[in-house]
Amino acid sequence: MEPLPDHHGEPSVEMGVSVLADLQDSLLVAINDLKRLEGLLDHATSNLLDRFNTAMEVAEALPSSEANTTLVQALGQAVTELQFHDMASQLLVHTGKVLQGCAYNLAEQAMEPDEDEVGTVVTHMPQRPNPVTQGEMDAGSIELF
Repeated sequence: MEPLPDHHGEPSVEMGVSVLADLQDSLLVAINDLKRLEGLLDHATSNLLDRFNTAMEVAEALPSSEANTTLVQALGQAVTELQFHDMASQLLVHTGKVLQGCAYNLAEQAMEPDEDEVGTVVTHMPQRPNPVTQGEMDAGSIELF
């Protein structure tokens, strides 16, 4: 095993290229899984929104009553809760970018740059540490993005 070069005054760690390649592959698999999860979440949220809209149309067509009013209000609040999808999607994309940045950094550390790449600095990591600051969906805690 050869020690990795010391980049930007950061400490180096001895690690074989095959170990780095395996780690990079694992990161790329995790990125793919996050993208699949995002797609599943998008699909489920779309279906849920369709069901809420159908229920809302049916509730609004029913004769006016206190129960009907309560139902319409509850459905409206439930649709608002779908903002969770937006927050979850932002976190999935952000986490995927962080993992992708780690995978690229591993590749850069493990391999010598080509002649045309020498001196090129590429930043793969997101600039912000976390796109979503909200950690709950309690009543009154909704913040628009």
